[in-house]
Amino acid sequence: MSVSVVTTRPLGVAILAVIVGIFGVLLIIGGVLLLAVGVSYAFLGIGAGFLGFSGVIVGALLLIVGLIILGVALGLWHLRLWALVLALLVTLFEVVTLAIAGQFVTFGFIFALLLFVYLLAVHRHFH
Repeated sequence: MSVSVVTTRPLGVAILAVIVGIFGVLLIIGGVLLLAVGVSYAFLGIGAGFLGFSGVIVGALLLIVGLIILGVALGLWHLRLWALVLALLVTLFEVVTLAIAGQFVTFGFIFALLLFVYLLAVHRHFH
């Protein structure tokens, strides 16, 4: 006898996963473009400034961060518990950082706090 667990994806989690995924894809595109420009400038010997070797490093970092963020978006989409934990940690970090800065009545603080509470409220959907 097989037990199948059917979980529905909350709409807010789906929206969050799509937004985070779009951000990840944009970082990947930016990283690839900056990496390509940096490599071409370094290859041509033009890049003594930012677009040379520094562009390669920053482009590679953007690419890696974008891939990680895209992975988290996929984890949220598939309701993975590790993705929920990462999202909760990031939102908690944002709330604490803004609280330390004394910015309690800003859009960022209120949004991060609401997102943190929402993710806690829907935690039972994750496995």
